[in-house]
Amino acid sequence: MIKSTLGSDLDAKVDRFFPFLVHIRIHPNWFSIAGLAVSLGGAWLFAMGSFQWGAIVTALGGFFDLTDGVIARHQGRTSTFGAFLDSTLDRVVDMALLFAIAMYFQGAGEPLWAWVSGFALVCTVVVSYSKARAESVLPGFKGGWFERAERLVVLMIGAVVGFLKLALVIVAVGSAITAGQRIALAWRGMNALDAGASAPDQGDTDVQ
Repeated sequence: MIKSTLGSDLDAKVDRFFPFLVHIRIHPNWFSIAGLAVSLGGAWLFAMGSFQWGAIVTALGGFFDLTDGVIARHQGRTSTFGAFLDSTLDRVVDMALLFAIAMYFQGAGEPLWAWVSGFALVCTVVVSYSKARAESVLPGFKGGWFERAERLVVLMIGAVVGFLKLALVIVAVGSAITAGQRIALAWRGMNALDAGASAPDQGDTDVQ
């Protein structure tokens, strides 16, 4: 939801508030990799228990991720591989962040919250994978209300204001529901596809 809202006129917003970015000459793929490095630094801060700074640094990494596509379009360097790389690095950041939080809670003697973090990690992977797998069969597949942007915003706000545990519960539950939504939508769409494939071709019917 957040991504679709921002994406409608993202290029115009970047032009307005960050005009220097449209003139930057770094290759957009390297910009994506730089965002990964920054976000991994944020994950390390989470693992060390520095939640507020971890959130700030991770948010900065998210800014790289938000604008790399804008830079690619302005440079005329959009590519299939660039989109693949961007999506893959997003998954790395998601897993690293939740894994780092799980490491912190395990080290702090709070195994329950380490398990909650691990559950949230598994659910986020299923959310991403289910969509990717469904799209290979059902072009234009969409569904699920709690996507990556929502997860990150909830975690960052929770970390900054001191309610990280509540944020983890929201992310875990929201991701589980979204994974279920996508699996159900894929089941419905793929069943319809199978039914259409198995239906007799009416054009071949021999009418006497």
